[in-house]
Amino acid sequence: MDMALVTTTEMFKKSMEQKFAIGAFNVNNMEIIQGIVDAAAESKSPVILQASSSAIKYARINYLMKMVEAAIEEHPDIPVALHLDHGPDFETCKMCVDAGFTSVMIDGSKYSFEENVELTKKVVDYAHAHGVVVEAELGKLAGVEDDVNVDAKDAMYTDPDEAEEFVRRTGCDSLAIAIGTSHGAYKFKGEAKLRFDILAKIKEKLPNTPIVLHGASTVIPELVNMCNEYGGNIPGAKGVPDEMLKQASQNGVSKINVDTDLRLAMTAQIRKVFAEEPSVFDPRKYLTPAREAVKNTVSHKINDVFGSCNKA
Repeated sequence: MDMALVTTTEMFKKSMEQKFAIGAFNVNNMEIIQGIVDAAAESKSPVILQASSSAIKYARINYLMKMVEAAIEEHPDIPVALHLDHGPDFETCKMCVDAGFTSVMIDGSKYSFEENVELTKKVVDYAHAHGVVVEAELGKLAGVEDDVNVDAKDAMYTDPDEAEEFVRRTGCDSLAIAIGTSHGAYKFKGEAKLRFDILAKIKEKLPNTPIVLHGASTVIPELVNMCNEYGGNIPGAKGVPDEMLKQASQNGVSKINVDTDLRLAMTAQIRKVFAEEPSVFDPRKYLTPAREAVKNTVSHKINDVFGSCNKA
């Protein structure tokens, strides 16, 4: 693997010092990878490409690695990290470390505190021995993300004291916390609300630990409307408003995950082409605008929300 892939250590250090967040964008295929990295390069922003275990099953790990390698060869001037999103078990994390990922997440949030500590520590020991950093999760997020399904009533906020103990005992490099975001396109029934008070307490106890926000797509209304206008059926989808994410970026969140917005951008454009030009059957004719839509969405996040432009 070309050594141009970096770990998140330096970018997170800079993000905590200069109070901005780095976007972690989920990848599944070539067009999405190109759209993300092109946007980051244009904005001179560090970027994290992340793949869930189901994305790895879909794209296959060798293809993913080669496409990411191509992206960093094309844009050697920006820091790019490759991260496993929601690693379900030690084996998946090990596979990604061995394949050349520079960062892995072990998600033990569904286990008891002690089991989560034990599992996370096992992953940390293996990853650190191979120069790879580890993200862990404490607290549960509501909603559905691939194979992670948490009931809203079970969703609980991260306890700041537990967070401090957890990081101390596991040695994890960054921590995903639950302060009110949720997975999928239907994040909120009523008004969106993030517990910035809990974030502040966690940052107070863990001033040097990068904090991660999952389930943080805005579920951009224009994209939802566009999907629906061209035959989609995504009623009442609602995400985390940009201004809340901006506030989080400026208040100690170092990594913000975005998946749903990229899916919506891509699908909206494909639907539009299918609806407006029913004679089109060349995949390039609809995947080109789809790639452009991914790029525009990532540009918007980097420049208007996360504040990571010109931070490469």
